[in-house]
Amino acid sequence: MMINFIDTHAHLDGEEFAQDLPEVVKRAREQGAEKIFVPAIDVASSERALTLASEYPGVVFPMVGLHPEEVKPDYREMIARLKAMYCDDFIAIGEVGLDFYWSREFEQAQLDAFRIQVEWAVEMKKPLMIHCRKAQNEMVKLLREYEKDLVGGVFHCFTGNEQEAEQLLSFPRFVLGIGGVLTFKKSPLPTVLPQAVPLHRIVLETDAPYMAPVPKRGTRNESSFIPYIISVLAQSYGVTEEEVAQVTTQTANRLFLSSDSKIYAE
Repeated sequence: MMINFIDTHAHLDGEEFAQDLPEVVKRAREQGAEKIFVPAIDVASSERALTLASEYPGVVFPMVGLHPEEVKPDYREMIARLKAMYCDDFIAIGEVGLDFYWSREFEQAQLDAFRIQVEWAVEMKKPLMIHCRKAQNEMVKLLREYEKDLVGGVFHCFTGNEQEAEQLLSFPRFVLGIGGVLTFKKSPLPTVLPQAVPLHRIVLETDAPYMAPVPKRGTRNESSFIPYIISVLAQSYGVTEEEVAQVTTQTANRLFLSSDSKIYAE
């Protein structure tokens, strides 16, 4: 029996998929992908994501946003352009957030760009797809100001410990995005997640073409690899792969595609 799932984060618009995207989508569908959500990083990728959604209706769903690593001196102009192209076909504001991993040179600009887009998410009643590296405290502080008004979102690519998970899940309408890192040999996630994160507070993601799971690590990641993540999650939680797929799919649909996006903490 095929297990159906949703990949909530795949950069299908990237040049890495330019030569064989139809085959990539076909493989994903054959492995059980019901839907693939495509985050944006700038104006051009937001446009590409929207185009892909029209080419794969009911399968590909686009997001719109300015990624923190794309925050340049003209970021306000870029966000204005994103708002001008906005339509209801976009299911979320993302991929947005903070990234101080390489440098804090643009820290204030990133904080400002993130705030503008968080306020946009509140205004449009759309969930957020949040990227955060080496900036969790700053991110949490900013989000607290809007906590009551946000419909929810995903903390993308969670790789943290129990305390970090608890802090993020204190936002009751947000969930954690879990991807290929879960399968890595030295990853603490198979232990951390069952102890700190209810299964219904997780959504599946690849971050394709990056971060391919074991045994595909080192290759181009794609949505058809999600079953490897499901398998490790099932082992970690002591449940069936079917349950993992069903629960995470329900959460993704409720958060991104339902008028009732509330995810209640346990």
